[in-house]
Amino acid sequence: MEQQGSPANDTNCTIQDFKRAIYPPVYLSIFVLGILGNGFSIFIFLQSFRKQTSMNVFMLNLAISDFLFVFTLPFRADYYLKNSKWVFGDITCRLMSYSWYVNMYSSIYFLTVMSIVRFLAIVHPFRLLSLTSIKGARILCVTIWTFVMVISATLLKGGSSQKNNETSCLDPEKEKIQRLLILNNIVLAVGFILPLGTLSVCYILIIRTLLKPRVPESGLRPSNKKALLTISIILFFFLVCFLPYHLLRTVHLLAWSENKCHSRVHKAVVITLCLAAANNCLNPLLYYFSGENFKERLICKYIIHIYTYIYI
Repeated sequence: MEQQGSPANDTNCTIQDFKRAIYPPVYLSIFVLGILGNGFSIFIFLQSFRKQTSMNVFMLNLAISDFLFVFTLPFRADYYLKNSKWVFGDITCRLMSYSWYVNMYSSIYFLTVMSIVRFLAIVHPFRLLSLTSIKGARILCVTIWTFVMVISATLLKGGSSQKNNETSCLDPEKEKIQRLLILNNIVLAVGFILPLGTLSVCYILIIRTLLKPRVPESGLRPSNKKALLTISIILFFFLVCFLPYHLLRTVHLLAWSENKCHSRVHKAVVITLCLAAANNCLNPLLYYFSGENFKERLICKYIIHIYTYIYI
């Protein structure tokens, strides 16, 4: 269902040259940036583990998800550099699609929960305090991980396939189109439309709350600014990284089910896959601009490093 390529048995609808030109440089760039950005973010979060907030718990789990996923990108880049020839074995192939969906939908749910926490902080600060507690945040993270990993387990059934004495991976098979359509509809509803709807409602209600007449103040309170900034960044990620992918994946599957070949749509799917993967190296921007004291801890570490370098 990842829809990275053409039907495995359709040689008249391939864009191998386009994929070879796009995927490897993009995936390897995301790999490098993702390792650096998420690795450093995890380091910063763990440095103040005893002073964590619920937001930092969610952000730490999101960073771990992204950090683990980017290690699969060199395998994907190698596959397309070799003209869709898989050399890493069946088990590794199964893990490719599985890791893609575990990362994507755990990220979507972590981002959605962060939006809800910011929403509650402004609109209903005294409600659902269990969600904003450290214990509640950790329980919710375990729940998200478990739910996404169990739901995605069906993807472990699909491994590599043989054709003309060559092994392929990441390219869906025509015979499984009906099953893929059903899975796509379920995942689209539960994994994207529901979180996007929740995020949109939170954004609208926060804007409405902030626009209500109140006692004159010198602008928005810092907490309100951070909440609005957090949800704005997350909404941007949804619209740029996740929305195009889910729309084009659905269109591509429907066209494929009708034996239609639209090379432009197929190429657009490749671009949207790159945008979805790029979210893994963009999330550190969210931590920097809206993380709890993340910027301050980062600056502190930088100053300490400079001081140590100069005087020791």
